[in-house]
Amino acid sequence: MSDDDSQQNFILGFVMALIALVIFFVVGIVLWHKGHNVAAAKPAPAAVVISAPPAGAAPKLAEVTETVTVVIPDGASIRVVDGVVNFYFATGSADLAPGAAEALAAVIKGVESGRKAVISGFHDTTGDAAINEQLAKKRAEMVRDVLVGLGVPAAKVDLQKPAVTTGSGNNAEARRVEVKLVD
Repeated sequence: MSDDDSQQNFILGFVMALIALVIFFVVGIVLWHKGHNVAAAKPAPAAVVISAPPAGAAPKLAEVTETVTVVIPDGASIRVVDGVVNFYFATGSADLAPGAAEALAAVIKGVESGRKAVISGFHDTTGDAAINEQLAKKRAEMVRDVLVGLGVPAAKVDLQKPAVTTGSGNNAEARRVEVKLVD
């Protein structure tokens, strides 16, 4: 092999390494910016105001109700409102959205306080109704299985098919599993 060939191979390798380094650098910057944008979009924690009771009155415990929403670009999300946990699903999917841990923790805490989790699956109006109904059931079973896998006794989880399985709202809101805590 000649000296010119080895120099060309060295230069070619160096240029390829430089290109790879630039690509990794750009990808890293993009991921870093996305991470900071997500962190900046987090809502402020709910404020709790506790005032002193009137003279002679017994102190009251503060009840905190908050709305927690996690939105995932492909349509999967979680929303907790007034004690009802809604797991929203992407079209054709039974996978829980990332970030479901906080909502699952709220359900687990409710069950630990003596309540029972009632799980119902709903579907949207697009596509085949029979397939949608099976998917709604599969989604509800997924939430149940995750709760049981996290230590919730199976006897404290009730899977109930709603009278009408077509969910209300737009298609993204209709593709959901509701978990209600009951006494």
